[in-house]
Amino acid sequence: MSHPLYIAFIWHQHQPLYKSPGSGVSLSPSQQYRLPWVRLHGTKDYLDLVLLLERYPKLHQTVNLVPSLILQLEDYIAGTAFDPYLTASLTPDEQLTQQQREFIIQHFFDANHHTLIDPHPRYAELYQQRQEKGQAWCLANWELPDYGDLLAWHNLAWIDPLFWDDPEIATWLKQGRNFTLSDRQRIYSKQREILSRIIPQHRKMQEAGQLEVTTTPYTHPILPLLADTNSGRVAVPNMTLPKQRFQWSEDIPRHLRKAWNFYKDRFGQIPRGLWPSEQSVSPAILPDIINQGYKWICSDEAVLGWTLKHFFHRDGAGNVQQPELLYRPYRLQTAEGDLSIVFRDHRLSDLIGFTYSAMPAKKAAADLVGHLQAIAKMQRESQSEEPWLVTIALDGENCWEFYPEDGKPFLEALYQSLSDEPHLKLVTVSEFLEEFPATATIPGGQLHSGSWVDGSFTTWIGDPAKNRAWDYLTEARVMLASHPEATEENNPEAWEALYAAEGSDWFWWFGAGHSSNQDAIFDGLFREHLFGIYKALNEPVPPYLKQPVEVHEAQTNHTPQGFIHPVIDGKGDEQDWDKAGRIEIGGARGTMHNSSVIQRLWYGVDHLNFYVRLDFKGGVAPGRDFPAELNLLWFYPEKTMVNSPVPLADLPDAAPLNYHFHHLLEVNLLTQSIQFREAGDNYQWHPRFSRAQVALNSCLELAVPWADLQVPPDYPLRLILVLADEGRFCNYLPENALIPIEVP
Repeated sequence: MSHPLYIAFIWHQHQPLYKSPGSGVSLSPSQQYRLPWVRLHGTKDYLDLVLLLERYPKLHQTVNLVPSLILQLEDYIAGTAFDPYLTASLTPDEQLTQQQREFIIQHFFDANHHTLIDPHPRYAELYQQRQEKGQAWCLANWELPDYGDLLAWHNLAWIDPLFWDDPEIATWLKQGRNFTLSDRQRIYSKQREILSRIIPQHRKMQEAGQLEVTTTPYTHPILPLLADTNSGRVAVPNMTLPKQRFQWSEDIPRHLRKAWNFYKDRFGQIPRGLWPSEQSVSPAILPDIINQGYKWICSDEAVLGWTLKHFFHRDGAGNVQQPELLYRPYRLQTAEGDLSIVFRDHRLSDLIGFTYSAMPAKKAAADLVGHLQAIAKMQRESQSEEPWLVTIALDGENCWEFYPEDGKPFLEALYQSLSDEPHLKLVTVSEFLEEFPATATIPGGQLHSGSWVDGSFTTWIGDPAKNRAWDYLTEARVMLASHPEATEENNPEAWEALYAAEGSDWFWWFGAGHSSNQDAIFDGLFREHLFGIYKALNEPVPPYLKQPVEVHEAQTNHTPQGFIHPVIDGKGDEQDWDKAGRIEIGGARGTMHNSSVIQRLWYGVDHLNFYVRLDFKGGVAPGRDFPAELNLLWFYPEKTMVNSPVPLADLPDAAPLNYHFHHLLEVNLLTQSIQFREAGDNYQWHPRFSRAQVALNSCLELAVPWADLQVPPDYPLRLILVLADEGRFCNYLPENALIPIEVP
């Protein structure tokens, strides 16, 4: 019997608790929410995703709605939630304080400007003024209509294009400028109207059978770390752990039960699936999940790989080798009973999350469908009696900010193609498991302890700042335990504050790895939730909670913090490169120190290209102030291939310049032309075709396609940049090192 290829999309919709528990930090009652993301993502990302799906009734999907998100949506719908952004938006222009004006100029452009700001001329005009003339100039020169328009556009731009045919919204978009307080009040009313449709629409589509709605532990905590912070050492044995071991496994059934009851109340039925926060799992948490009644969970292919002691290699096209191991559900066996688990295809999920936004919509959709068709072909060739299930699971809100029109053209093209393809069938996870129960088994104790990030917990523990936050949480939890009279029934404030502080998001932003324009606010919110525990217990607040967990300064040197998709125009757009790796050159010792013409080097990747950017000292020119030839040389560690020495005269015999390399890209900085070469026998270099892009304006930007380098996914390589003058070596960067690159 031949089966179609079954595909389970799972969209994860989550926001942490931005609501302050009234902790004593100076917040007025009208500003009990510190950040606006529930309201803004609510108008842009949650409703349109399922409304679009409803147009394609053959396609079934799963959406995960975190309780902490739904709670906050309900506050906004009721009109009781006010964040500083909303309060400013509803303030008469002439009553804006100096502090509010500074806040507006700094934060009301917190959006991807390519997709949310540039398409709207007035919003783009104000953005360019701030970027080109600076915040101080705006503060000194902007008049009331400028503030009024910015307040309106910050809210309008986050309304999903699916709703632009609404007569009122269409009128505002056409109006463009000279927005009044009355206009902004109506925009706010429209936001609440959209928010009020989210849960009813999900409930309606679930009852119709097209959608499965799942849930997450109450405030999105990492359950394995609540059970025991020492679980961080399963994947990283030498991890530096917090001073105090956090072991409060009794909190796990509380989070699971609260999510279960919350779901029953909102959706009129019991949940079947559980999205473990950050797809983090461990043997210790399985009994509580089973005992609460959940039937299935999901995690990442890296967790499966660790569990089976099998690394999932991919071919040159990015398709998994031994796909039959990944594309099937498993049954976790424990003394308390069994639990089904599915593991997502990490690469396909990341393509939607991080790469397809940089491609034309139809081409991106065709690429994803092509991957699925290739998997379907492998399934047919395997002559498997059991059907395959490809799980594509990812964040369902943040990625769309980077897609034109919030992803609407991409999703429409994708859904139409999937509807027309007879060999591909989209299902909810429960639908598949009911028809094809898992036959492959994994002993519960064999399950790896890890998350969707590298199969480890390093994103949330192990860094000094993250560990400090865990120690603060431990102290607060011990304090709560010392008050046995403070039960959830008679002191709910203490317990709600604890649940909020146990959420994963605070630890995500602490320390190295991730950064945003609101790091200090996340830091403050975490401490406010801890404040709330002590306040509810009438205990003195430890002095350390009145200081930030870490100092929030701009980092200098750092490794890449995520995928990037820069526009190669030589202008160095700050948003395009904000997640790139960065190496300071100008202040370093050595060959570059004397002139400091090149001040910093940026580098990063997506699934299509490798990117490099060089920032120069102002007013300098290639050929006059620094060499006009730039050579990029790629070194492939631990791979047997033909390599050749750098083909330059006067090259010092010192590492890493005396290494042998496999690929060479020569860039003429005067003409912005390129030559690409590959090493051959007898130390020869042979010309090859390249689709690399180069642009030199205020900086140098380069994009080199992975297809040029012909390396498979999940492969390490190293890079060095060498400057030359008419074929003679001048200097190189970074100094005394190679840039480490991991192919996605």
